[in-house]
Amino acid sequence: MFVYKFDVLQKLKDNGYTTSRMRNEKLLGENAIQSLRKNEIVGIIALEKICGLLDMQPGDIIGYEK
Repeated sequence: MFVYKFDVLQKLKDNGYTTSRMRNEKLLGENAIQSLRKNEIVGIIALEKICGLLDMQPGDIIGYEK
């Protein structure tokens, strides 16, 4: 199963991307934000956007656990 290596919303917030800003600037959709709140893995398009915002690779953000 895929898991986040850290609290993605908190990391985004630390980098200046609050949920309000992401909604207003249409950086991430509401579904992706809600999935992150529930610690559920987001879709590939949202993950790509998160990688761009945080300047990270997908493997820096998610890992695999059996």
